[in-house]
Amino acid sequence: MKKKFFEMMSIPAFMLLFAIVLITGCKDDPVPEPEPEEKETAPELTIKVNKFFKDVMEEVYLWYNTLPTIDIRYEFDSKAYFDKLLYAEDKWSFVTDDIKALENSFEGKETSYGWSLAFGRFSDTKKIFALVEYVYPNTPAAAAGFKRGDMIYAMNGADIVDANYMQLLTSTSLTCTYGQYVKDIGITNEKTASMTALELNFNPVQFTNIIEHGGHKIGYLFYAQYISNYNNSIDSVLQLFAQNQITDLVIDLRYNPGGTIDAAQHLCSAIAPLNVVEEQKILVKFQWNDKYQAYWQSKNATEQLQVTFLNTVTQKLGLNKVWIITGSGTASASELTITGLKPYMTVTTVGETTYGKYTASITLKPEDFYESASYYKEIENWGVQPIILKYANSLGVTDFKDGFSPDIPVEDDLFSPIPLGDKKEAMLKKTIETITGEVILATKSAQRPANVEIFDRGFSKYDAFKRELPMQDLKKVILKRE
Repeated sequence: MKKKFFEMMSIPAFMLLFAIVLITGCKDDPVPEPEPEEKETAPELTIKVNKFFKDVMEEVYLWYNTLPTIDIRYEFDSKAYFDKLLYAEDKWSFVTDDIKALENSFEGKETSYGWSLAFGRFSDTKKIFALVEYVYPNTPAAAAGFKRGDMIYAMNGADIVDANYMQLLTSTSLTCTYGQYVKDIGITNEKTASMTALELNFNPVQFTNIIEHGGHKIGYLFYAQYISNYNNSIDSVLQLFAQNQITDLVIDLRYNPGGTIDAAQHLCSAIAPLNVVEEQKILVKFQWNDKYQAYWQSKNATEQLQVTFLNTVTQKLGLNKVWIITGSGTASASELTITGLKPYMTVTTVGETTYGKYTASITLKPEDFYESASYYKEIENWGVQPIILKYANSLGVTDFKDGFSPDIPVEDDLFSPIPLGDKKEAMLKKTIETITGEVILATKSAQRPANVEIFDRGFSKYDAFKRELPMQDLKKVILKRE
């Protein structure tokens, strides 16, 4: 609450006003100042969008008490205005003017070529290229013949540059020139392929395998995104692993940007020790802003203050250890899986340092916030994804803004054509060798050139948004706080 004007005075108000009268009375009457010109205000529609952002942030934002005072009438760029509201350490909250596409992306629906790319730059020439990380089956990229390790170095007959490289993920049609990089030789097996993006549904459970090596039977699961609608796919794979009596489980999250808490809860419950699952122990605890934290506590709403293991999952492996492959793209729900399981079982990470995301958000549309359809109809395409809480595991581990360093460091060999799930692929190879203690003989890697830096990666233009750990099931609940 702001202080009243007179309470802010360092001396009594009547004394200050009296002094002003004495001083001004000793001077000649001042020449009247000309009236200032009326300041131009933003369009009414823009002001309405700004108000929506302001109302949402004041209500649910984790750091609502740090919001600056800004007159929304003079903010002409709503997205720029939203950025001004953000807490200094908040690198996650965002807004969109295409809410439907965002919600589809959270559910695995994308207009896409069906590939995931890493973007690199040659340090001597500054030329940009893309490396194929993986390709979904039955997609335009798969039909065009692209596979892991392919280097794309030209697009639509021109060089790839900073201004256009994201078109490889966002355009509706594309012609690419690509090949395979070989150290000391350069690009070989050059090809050109054209594609048209399609609206696709992506099952995030891909590239599964059962690998027998050194007396072990190892189940491998590549998981691309946490989507609750595909929990049954998790169940099917784990059931297959159980039927084949695997001795070890490897979950590949190196490119997984996250997703919903429900999906993370499901995966963790399906693999954790049986007593942990049956007793529904704490997976993570929540810290809301002070208003909501007090409200949930007053209502004894433990389901809004913590997430427990789920004893109703279909498949329960009851493991005491799990191996997780990580990368810089491992974020949000992926990191929740790692930190949430660690108090209860041995979690060994192999690969690269994770992204660092210990917060959760919610998708809010104008229709969620206002009752009058006539009011919000003009701005219904807008959405806000504000951070509403941060989480900690049962031991209190949180604020890992620099990510989790791997227990066993291994660099992702993006220049290799070896597919994900093959025991000779660099990160999986190291994992299996550590599990079994036996070396895997493999052909020599293509080897990363010394003059290259990888500066970006992604599956779609919404990848950064997928790190948000959305909590859609709470939408109606938190807005009815008494």
